[in-house]
Amino acid sequence: MKQLYFLLLLACLLFLSSCYSMLSSEGGGQGAVRTDSRPVNPADVALPPGYRIEQVATGLTFPTDVAFDEQGRLYVIEAGYSYGEEFLEPRLLRIETSGNLTPVATGTKNGPWTGIAFQDGNFYVAEGGAMEGGKILRISPEGNITALLENLPSAGDHHTNGPAVGPDGKLYFGIGTATNSGVVGQDNYDFGWLKRNPDFHDIPCQDITLSGQNFESEVPLASAPQKQSTGAYSPYGTSTTKGQVIKGSLPCTGSVMRIAPTGGQPELVAWGFRNPFGLAFSPEGQLYVTDNGYDERGSRPVWGVGDYLWLVQEGQWYGWPDHAGGLAFNGDRFKSSKGKAPEPLLASNPGTPPRPAATLGVHSSSNGIDFSTSGTFGFEGQAFIAQFGDMAPGVGKVVDPVGYKVVRVEVDKGVITDFAVNKGKENGPASWLKNGGLERPVAVKFSPDGHTLYIVDFGVMKTTEAGPQPQHKTGMIWKVTKNNR
Repeated sequence: MKQLYFLLLLACLLFLSSCYSMLSSEGGGQGAVRTDSRPVNPADVALPPGYRIEQVATGLTFPTDVAFDEQGRLYVIEAGYSYGEEFLEPRLLRIETSGNLTPVATGTKNGPWTGIAFQDGNFYVAEGGAMEGGKILRISPEGNITALLENLPSAGDHHTNGPAVGPDGKLYFGIGTATNSGVVGQDNYDFGWLKRNPDFHDIPCQDITLSGQNFESEVPLASAPQKQSTGAYSPYGTSTTKGQVIKGSLPCTGSVMRIAPTGGQPELVAWGFRNPFGLAFSPEGQLYVTDNGYDERGSRPVWGVGDYLWLVQEGQWYGWPDHAGGLAFNGDRFKSSKGKAPEPLLASNPGTPPRPAATLGVHSSSNGIDFSTSGTFGFEGQAFIAQFGDMAPGVGKVVDPVGYKVVRVEVDKGVITDFAVNKGKENGPASWLKNGGLERPVAVKFSPDGHTLYIVDFGVMKTTEAGPQPQHKTGMIWKVTKNNR
């Protein structure tokens, strides 16, 4: 069977665009994925020579990030929400040296809690806002929760992410876009949020002028039961015209913003991202962001776009919804088999988008990021990125699993190298390979001394045409150390 598949791929080199559509999708969450158990075997994970990986905590449900208090104690957050429309209560837990979990704080069903940072005696958490809009929370060591910022526009496809503490002491966070590529449609109904928020849409950070493109779709909304025409940055069923101006406002979608740890009004740092998920400052104090690229879905599908690592410059526009990795939508380069090539939604660009610091795998879902600062651990100054893995077939087709590992990036060169990846002839999650290695790495975080890298493994997630199926109590935390003797 594999031999036949290889011959088909070889033949496709001559007829790539037409033949690609003939191949079936082979994502890491598809097929005979093991969901009945989660065996753990560190020996199934390949690392550079001299490094060792071991388990720290298991049995977590949707873990997304870790942090350390002033005593160096390790904490983890469980998201409380996952794609697949799973709504639970998010939690902050302390991981004891025994591996036992001590509850510290419990939130409401407005997850996902996507990230956590610790500063000056308090934890700071980004609450995604799937039900009520995003928030930035302050959590005391006693578990008291205070919302520093509320009603962030992140009740769509993507959420409020971060935070990261900057050299200025402020909290930097991301807000993802409401849609895949600027237009509300059938895919947003399938994701669940259009049913809850039929008027929600993307919000630009400054005034923009539209090209007037509209897209037809039909979803079973009681308020709009027939086929509707929808334009960019507009509610479902609202058409736009050429030259129409959409007023910008803050907070906005597809942006990186910051706030003082005491609260106050958010400030815009940069915009034009799609889903700025991971935020981290380099040893030199420069902000880097991982950005999940377009999917091949919805009214305006975009094909073949990688995830990006951006060096963030204040005031810069990074290209969404009309560029990918600095390249404009002005031809068939990003044409999907599901529709025509994407054309500009904007009549004029708000700026000239830069090129990314690195381009990561298409549909790799490159998420959490941190920098090595220790010569003891090695690779000092390089970025480490957790790749959650593809969500095929819902986001588009892949012919083999993509992601499911941790990579390191030489940010000055854009060179990407595998760091922690499951052993075997094929890449994929442990549930697909039937081993005890990595499942879906979602975040990485170095210990305060820089000697240990912690990997947050979200757990098993099966994916089908009907949507994701995340598995409870399959998440875990790993740690990687180097033998320097």
